[in-house]
Amino acid sequence: MHRLTFYPLGNADCCFIELAGGKMILFDYADMRSADDPDDLRIALAEEVRKKLKEADRDYFDVVAFTHLDNDHISSSSEFFHLDHAEKYQGEGRIKIRELWVPAAAVVEEGCTDEDRIIRAEARHRLREGQGIRVFSRPAKLKEWLEGEGLSIETRQHLITDAGQIVPGFDLAADGLEFFVHSPFAKRLNESEVIDRNIDSLVVQATFAVEDVLTRVLLGADLEHTAISDIVGVTRAKKRDERLESDVTKLWHHCSYTAIGPEKGKDKTKPVPEVKWIFEDKLPKNAIIISTSKPIPEDDEDDQPPHRQAAAYYKDCVAAVGGEFKVTMEHPNRVKPEPLVIEIDGSKARIKKRYISGAAAAVTSRAPRAGA
Repeated sequence: MHRLTFYPLGNADCCFIELAGGKMILFDYADMRSADDPDDLRIALAEEVRKKLKEADRDYFDVVAFTHLDNDHISSSSEFFHLDHAEKYQGEGRIKIRELWVPAAAVVEEGCTDEDRIIRAEARHRLREGQGIRVFSRPAKLKEWLEGEGLSIETRQHLITDAGQIVPGFDLAADGLEFFVHSPFAKRLNESEVIDRNIDSLVVQATFAVEDVLTRVLLGADLEHTAISDIVGVTRAKKRDERLESDVTKLWHHCSYTAIGPEKGKDKTKPVPEVKWIFEDKLPKNAIIISTSKPIPEDDEDDQPPHRQAAAYYKDCVAAVGGEFKVTMEHPNRVKPEPLVIEIDGSKARIKKRYISGAAAAVTSRAPRAGA
């Protein structure tokens, strides 16, 4: 059995992937909780992640992927991880990273000043050393940066993966997992003088295999509908529609309406055709959609995500296929949110649930079928 854990972090991301064979992968790490605020319901991420690693008797991840360098994806990473580029980020108790995954923008971006600067320094150090890193896309800006370091795309070819490729290091037969890259596109960075962290972020489809049964998981970053439309257009043109099928979808941009269409809408956001194709034409039976966000609001007082109109759209989509819509800060309830665990086996994906009243044992529940 494989397992994915999403944490209640407010509008922030962290997905812990545990493979049946023992490998562990982390997508983003944003410890957002204020330790001095007793009313902060966000989880103490460092404590939770350490607990899981201790149970597995390890002090490292096989892979840590930072989809982009916004604070809600990297907060407090320099306090938690062992970083190779400087001794101040090393020492007892820090969690090691065997392979760091970053989009090319995380290497070449200028103007970084805080946590983003530290992660950028680590990525650059590993790329200079030629080990312990995978960079996604090869824009002209990356070529220029490497040449400035006395290196070249050719000498670092083995560390670079482009959109439309399978990521080396994971195999469906050996690991029960493969990653297909949807974003970033090198072409966009080649044509732009400005790096947009969201558009240039890492987006992958993870395919899990158990007993020859495939379960697909789409790990979206903070893209808006225009970038999603580009992904759909390229994928369909290459006749690889299955690469956008998803039994479990980690939503883009914390359930923002901007990932669906240009207008928020009064009660429900209207999707652009490409988004409609993903969530209405290709959504499989019993699909699970996850919003890594604050609770869905009942009004429009705050213009920031999550947006109730976007949630209304996604809820209708999963209802049509007998699936579930989950919000990390609402699971299992808004009063005491807990990690949201997805288990994947030969019966595909299901949400692990706890009895709320007095039951110590955990149970698992598959998304209800249509009409149930």
